[in-house]
Amino acid sequence: MKNIDYSKLKASPETEDFAGKYENNGKIARYLVNSYFKAVSRLVSRTKDVTIAHEIGIGEGRSTMRLKALVPKLSGSEFVADLVAIAQKNNPELNIFNESIYDLKFEDESVDLIFLLEVLEHLDYPKLALKELKRVSKKYIILGVPREPIWRILNMSRLKYLRHLGNTPGHLNHWSKKQLIKLIENEYGKVIAVETPLPWTIVLAEKHSL
Repeated sequence: MKNIDYSKLKASPETEDFAGKYENNGKIARYLVNSYFKAVSRLVSRTKDVTIAHEIGIGEGRSTMRLKALVPKLSGSEFVADLVAIAQKNNPELNIFNESIYDLKFEDESVDLIFLLEVLEHLDYPKLALKELKRVSKKYIILGVPREPIWRILNMSRLKYLRHLGNTPGHLNHWSKKQLIKLIENEYGKVIAVETPLPWTIVLAEKHSL
C-alpha cells in the first residue's frame, strides 16, 4: 500500500463527534436507522459461505452491536484510538483494535466479508481504501454511504449545516447511487445487490480476481 502522510489529510476523524451514531432517540431517526440495518441484513442474506467478517471504521461500535448477530464471527477496527476502548466496552466479546483503512492488519484474501458503513465519504483517498479492502477481502464487501443529493436536501430541510449547503462536516466525498455503483465496480468488483433505505445507498459487491 502506498505510504500515506496522515499529517496532510483533510479528514479529521479525531475532531468529529461520533457519539450517538445509530442511537438517536427521535422517532423518525429510529425508524430510519432500523430501516438501514434491515437493509444491511438483507444484503448479508445474499452472501454465501461467510465465516469471518470484519467491520472497519466502527466508531463507538454501535453498528457492530447490530452486525454481530448477522455473521458467525465478527471483528472490528477503528482509526481513532480513543474510540477503540469505547467500542470494545460496547462489544466485550469481540476483537476490536486500532488500524488505518489504508494499512489493514489482515493477510491477503483472509476476510470473507468486510463491512464499511458510512466511512468512505470521510476519506481523502477512497480509491486507495478500496484497493486495500480488495487486498484483504476474500469475496464480499457491504458498503454504505449517504445518498446525494438527498442527504443534503434532508439536512437543509431540518435547518442543519446551512452554511455548507447541507453537507455534513467531515464528508469529503459525495456519490449518487449510480456514481457509487460505478466506483465500486471499477475499483473492487461486481455489485450484485443494492439497497436504498432513505437516505443511504448500501451495496453488496463480489470481488474481482486480483
